[in-house]
Amino acid sequence: MFSIAILKLKDVIKFAIVIVVAIFIIIFCAKKLNSLSKILDQTLPAIKNMNEEYRNISKEEDPAIDKNILKSMMKTQISSVKGLEEIEAKQKEKDTNNSIDSSENVNNNQNETNDTKKADNAESSEIKVAETGVTTQVITQNPIAEKSNVQYGNVKIKNETDYELTQEMLKPDITIENRNIIIFHTHSCESYTSSEKYPYIPTGNYRTTDLNYTVTRVGTELENQLKNYNFNVVHNQDYHDYPSYNGSYTRSLKTVEGILETVPSDIIIDLHRDAVGSRSDYAPTVKIGDEEAAQIMFVIGTNNGGLWHPNWNQNLKFAVKVQEKAEELYPGLFKPIMLTKSRYNQHTGKYANIIEVGATGNTLEQCLNSMKYLAKIMNDITWFWGRSKKSFLYKIFKMIFCSVPKITWNLFQLYI
Repeated sequence: MFSIAILKLKDVIKFAIVIVVAIFIIIFCAKKLNSLSKILDQTLPAIKNMNEEYRNISKEEDPAIDKNILKSMMKTQISSVKGLEEIEAKQKEKDTNNSIDSSENVNNNQNETNDTKKADNAESSEIKVAETGVTTQVITQNPIAEKSNVQYGNVKIKNETDYELTQEMLKPDITIENRNIIIFHTHSCESYTSSEKYPYIPTGNYRTTDLNYTVTRVGTELENQLKNYNFNVVHNQDYHDYPSYNGSYTRSLKTVEGILETVPSDIIIDLHRDAVGSRSDYAPTVKIGDEEAAQIMFVIGTNNGGLWHPNWNQNLKFAVKVQEKAEELYPGLFKPIMLTKSRYNQHTGKYANIIEVGATGNTLEQCLNSMKYLAKIMNDITWFWGRSKKSFLYKIFKMIFCSVPKITWNLFQLYI
């Protein structure tokens, strides 16, 4: 009997030590996951409310609550899981409404744009995502020769600077964890070739103030596609090149700096259409599966022109990382990266860039098609939280590694 009692005591001590160690590990993990819990609070409001409820309970002195606290918490957690689909649907609807409301403050010429945007956002819940494993083929008619003088793997670069690019400078050894993305348009009025589906009346040389038919509309498509992958996107649709084209970059810089004051972002995209150039019928196009999509090109600025720009190498690494994945999934979708002497406001972020979608000969439909593939690529190069909101595994992972540590932490606070 005596020896058995000693054995049980040792077991209890060992168990107690394991519990204490586990609690400290959970506390450490919970603190490290603080930033993730903020994401969860936004996506699952029920969890946030549950945390506040538990804090209030811990301040009460009713002993009956202590006996039923675990049961109450489990009920709340189960309720959160069951209501997940409904909550996310409501959140998506809220995001849509906010996006619509934000567009109502633009100039009078954008009134028609707002009507179209509402229709587009109403369809955002049925966004057609990009497929993989499909055949990709460049089908540009009468192409313009693409020149490149540097290569990293399958990624080609046209280096127009005085810098000699090394493989180390091009190595995409960056980790992208910030899910905030800013999209804006220095040249908001850049438009495409009119088509039967998207006819419009030009107000300039492949330009229009009707943003339903410009690169701004392409930005809206990219915004919706990225949100489907759980990116937090701010899409600015202000005119920066109208009524005056001169000073566009000065005005767009002020816009970006204003957004960054409230939404810290690493990825900053100035979305353009390729310039008119010598041939207005130039339409760089790829066929992905059964649909045509406009080719895309990065333009990365440097400090070679004399302007302060400490981020240009990081910007370039980001472009290489994106294009490396693009060559893996949809070879030919991207044209060679253009590295220039100008800065183009890209000092504002460590992954800031210009992305040019199509050229004047492309149709708007082709450019809209490209955005699903760009969003897919950007999602694949970022952290796990980029998985689609529709992913069941994503939801389960989120519940286990965010809500469980919070519940355990609250239990620990109640009983110490």
